[in-house]
Amino acid sequence: MNRPSRPGSAPQPEPTILMSDGWHCLHLYYIVDQNVLADFDEEERAEGRRELAEILNPDREGAPKRLVTSIVSGHKADLGLMILDPDPLVIDSIQHQIRSSTFGTALEATYSFVSITEVSEYVPTLEQYGQRLVAEGTAADSPEYGAKLKAYEQREVAMRKQRLFPEIPPWPVMSFYPMNKIRDPQANWYTLPYSRRMEMMTEHGRSGMMFAGKVTQLITASTGLDDFEWGVTLWGRTPEFIKEIVYTMRFDEASAKYAEFGPFYISYIMSPEEAMAHLAL
Repeated sequence: MNRPSRPGSAPQPEPTILMSDGWHCLHLYYIVDQNVLADFDEEERAEGRRELAEILNPDREGAPKRLVTSIVSGHKADLGLMILDPDPLVIDSIQHQIRSSTFGTALEATYSFVSITEVSEYVPTLEQYGQRLVAEGTAADSPEYGAKLKAYEQREVAMRKQRLFPEIPPWPVMSFYPMNKIRDPQANWYTLPYSRRMEMMTEHGRSGMMFAGKVTQLITASTGLDDFEWGVTLWGRTPEFIKEIVYTMRFDEASAKYAEFGPFYISYIMSPEEAMAHLAL
């Protein structure tokens, strides 16, 4: 039941940490402390591997909605996790189960990024898409207009679902980086009118569509939740597709003039057991 509201004010939902539409998201990166690991005997290591495999099992009872394990290339981290769930405490429990496990002292968290899934304000509504078709020369009373509008309506439903409740593609390569839209006095994204921002993001989206079937992208929102405003997760069929999409989209004005990027983490998805074997845990 909603709490009483003041006259003239809209009723407010009950306070909650749960997402009403979409999921919480956490990217978490660890480095293996070899000095600590060296003190474990083989029996302790075997127990640590058993515990970690169970914690990171995405199919176990009580697991988050999505739990992805990957091996990180480079010195920034060794092990990467991407976790999504409507409840942030379900997500947070993974971090603390690892901390209190046998390998807890040997796995040092080095970076994390907190965000939530969202549908971007630059995804056009059906009406806006119809207006765009007309602006591009498609007559509103033509069969072509009706067919395109119907196709977009069907596509929008699937697109909205994927952005809020993403399915992880069965591809081996994952890249994550945070980003902002800058507020430079000569290039302040937030002083531009919505129509101009929408125009640039439409161009940006078209660049990304060239990589359909090669790269899947998820943008999660982090304004007020972490140091950057968005997190970008890319899944690629091959490593070169990751490089190509980031390079290509940086030439779009929305990126070239208005984007600021944080650190990049490139990793390779595998099962928890495969990851532990690779890390020689």
